[in-house]
Amino acid sequence: MTQDELKQAVAREAIKYVVDGEIVGVGTGSTANFFIDELAKIKDSIKGAVASSEATAERLRGHGIDVFELNQVARMSVYIDGADEITAQGAMIKGGGGALTREKIVASVAEKFICIADASKLVKTLGKFPLPVEVIPMAQSAVARQLMKLNLGPDCEIELRFKDGKPFITDNGCIILDIIGLKIADPVALEAQINQITGVVSVGLFAKQGANVCLLGAPDGVKTMNF
Repeated sequence: MTQDELKQAVAREAIKYVVDGEIVGVGTGSTANFFIDELAKIKDSIKGAVASSEATAERLRGHGIDVFELNQVARMSVYIDGADEITAQGAMIKGGGGALTREKIVASVAEKFICIADASKLVKTLGKFPLPVEVIPMAQSAVARQLMKLNLGPDCEIELRFKDGKPFITDNGCIILDIIGLKIADPVALEAQINQITGVVSVGLFAKQGANVCLLGAPDGVKTMNF
């Protein structure tokens, strides 16, 4: 099976977690896009969705799914999103698509976080995938200096994320610093450390509040991991 076929398989499986008549939290990225396409098939059975990015909101609306602002929503039974890396304990690195802060906010409101990913995303130690940190633009240099003081390892590098030759700008008007070359032994502790740096909006570690369930797409079928 191709990677896209694996993503489509977990997207179909995730539909089983959608509650009739309720609002669904929806993530950002290629795997989330497959889920949106599947969600469109049952759109008449849900009230609508909360999007974690402008790109997701546009795709949802394109399928005729009502999109709600999070401030309009008191509760959500489920948030469904992909991951760039996930451990057997449910800790994740997210933010490859640049929506880490909004993803973390929407996920925090949901009663259950369902991670959908292909098997290549399951790792023993987080950090091979660059760890994104969303930063207030004026704090770029100050935050980079503080990150280096954390002694993240001899191979650690910090790079400003670019897109189309320009600094990548998030939906929040911020920039992203990617930390490259990490081996994260304690993701909960590192998440707390980075979040405490002045100028950081959020870090793409979802460890303190990780996934509740991971639907992992493998060539022999979708595996369910409960945390």
